[in-house]
Amino acid sequence: MNVLPLALLLLSAGVFSLNENDSSLDTNASITINDTRTFRGKSLDYQPLPSHLLYEVTEPSTKTVLKHSSQITKRDPIRVNNSTLVFLRSSITTKLIPMVYIAVVIIGVPSNAIILWMLFNHVRSVCTAIFYTSLAVSDLLFCLMLPFRIAYHLNGNNWIFGEAMCKLTTILFYGNMYCSIFLLMGISISRYIAIVHPFIYRSLPKRAYTTLMCTLVWIVVLVFMIPFFTAQLTFKVDTDMVTCHDVQDVSSDAFQFHYFVSLVVFGFLIPLSIVTFCYFSIMRALTVHDHKRSLYAKITFLLLAIFAICFSPSNIILLIHQVRYHYNNKDDLYGCYLLALCLSSLNSCLDPFLYFLMSKITNPSSNYVTMNKTQNETHLKLLPSTT
Repeated sequence: MNVLPLALLLLSAGVFSLNENDSSLDTNASITINDTRTFRGKSLDYQPLPSHLLYEVTEPSTKTVLKHSSQITKRDPIRVNNSTLVFLRSSITTKLIPMVYIAVVIIGVPSNAIILWMLFNHVRSVCTAIFYTSLAVSDLLFCLMLPFRIAYHLNGNNWIFGEAMCKLTTILFYGNMYCSIFLLMGISISRYIAIVHPFIYRSLPKRAYTTLMCTLVWIVVLVFMIPFFTAQLTFKVDTDMVTCHDVQDVSSDAFQFHYFVSLVVFGFLIPLSIVTFCYFSIMRALTVHDHKRSLYAKITFLLLAIFAICFSPSNIILLIHQVRYHYNNKDDLYGCYLLALCLSSLNSCLDPFLYFLMSKITNPSSNYVTMNKTQNETHLKLLPSTT
């Protein structure tokens, strides 16, 4: 896979850039702006917040009211540490990341459009068509959203499209990742039942089962995305910069910890375990001389490559980052997490190749016919001769 060197290059470049930023912090002037939030981009002590900025006194009573992000408008700048501004203005986020996204759009839009055309015009299996139509639609919507993220990064990480559009692009970004993971898990379960348990597969209402599974996937993903609907995602961090989901609200730290940890566990670790179990069970069930074995070996390799390159870095770094920040107040991994999120966009380019491999495999239900025929022939041979 030629994508693996790119993954290593991106992650190493991010670490190098963050280390290089340490030496430049001493020469940067201290940023002092109203209120405080955290980028969670570099492990530095955040500047102390004066009490008169965090609390506002209500007149005529003496009660104090904590200011929440919903009370902050884009006209109220927030304060972040110097490494945050250094990273947001670096060439990593303003040049490298948008270049990757541009490549994803150039490859992902036509390839997923071709997949949809093939599914609607050359359908050999309705179940396969339902799964891959959902996957291709998710990838295509993601690719059509990316130009807004590209413009954001090329504009110096300054979001100009409003809060609603920021929420929509963020939901499509995360939604595509976890929708792809769940759909790949569903495809794996379907193939596992078809190959390892062909008699059970033969008796299943496959079209209804597949439709129900895809519907549940979309519902679960939408439920996962509810926090992005309700939270404020755009914050003004400088006189000329409005970020979109790059600066987080510290008042919701406890909720974010439990939310993102649950997202990683239920949206990545459990599906990865199921996918791994399904395809290794398929490999064991197929004989060495079975012509399908080599195809399933390629499919298994490509699936694990998609998880290793696209999904594993962002989810593992997110999990470690949330644990470190929650328990030790250290957030030096967030810059690497943003780079890993960039890698996750590559799944929209790799999923079509997975369909091309799957399309070479004949109808899995033929396993039932083959096994049934073999059993009948064996039974006839064991019958006593009537001559």
